Amino acid sequence: MAYVTLEIEVRDGIGRIWLNRPEIRNAFNETAIAELAKAFAGMGSDPAVRVVVLGGRGSAFSAGGDLNWMKKMAGFSFDENYTDALGLADMLHTIATLPKPTVARVHGPAYAGGMGLVAACDIAVAAEEAEFCLSEVKLGLVPATISPYVLAAMGERAARRYFLTAERFSAAEAHRIGFVHALTPAAGIDDAVAEICRELLSGGPAAHAATKELIQAVAGAPLTPELLADTARRIATARATPEGQEGVSAFLEKRRPAWLPGKKS
Repeated sequence: MAYVTLEIEVRDGIGRIWLNRPEIRNAFNETAIAELAKAFAGMGSDPAVRVVVLGGRGSAFSAGGDLNWMKKMAGFSFDENYTDALGLADMLHTIATLPKPTVARVHGPAYAGGMGLVAACDIAVAAEEAEFCLSEVKLGLVPATISPYVLAAMGERAARRYFLTAERFSAAEAHRIGFVHALTPAAGIDDAVAEICRELLSGGPAAHAATKELIQAVAGAPLTPELLADTARRIATARATPEGQEGVSAFLEKRRPAWLPGKKS
């Protein structure tokens, strides 16, 4: 489909989704939210896509909500606001639960909902010049729909500071608190993302999907007999799959697994 707010590329197993509203620093509205949900869902079901990278055109990754969209929401009823917010919540959930690895390429400012997009991705790479801010309380709002993902990414203690102060913080600080995984000079961000994608492409597609489900099931869960049984079931299931059997056989035979086409190692 043709997108109004996004630019889409698929090449060599990598799907790239670019926020493409540089004139307003990739701020998003209801159209962008719907298109992001559709684009990620499409990448999730496309067998040609193994990894999805989210980036932004122009000077910013995403400045959060579009001011015109926010002005319109100010006149909404509670029910209209709830429906609108649920669209954003569903979009972030689509990204977070995609059965494929996702990488956020953060080259510039990521504010408010833009931080939600970063946190919903599995891996975040930031340029040293990138800047972050959870600005909601300074507008009399709360970072509600993004909170499950941002809290998981930075931890409760850091969230208490940055949710409440709404201060801007650097990429170095985002890295220190665990919100981003890797820092790089701006000129090297594409190389850094490419290196992570190469590592991701070496994994089995079904194993990636199962591992993402595993993380969601285990993170924060109490260590009970039921959890131990569940993890045992998951590895037993993986061992019996064609991909699991192929991966182990390839390792033992010192060859490339079938999901890595090309010359033998």
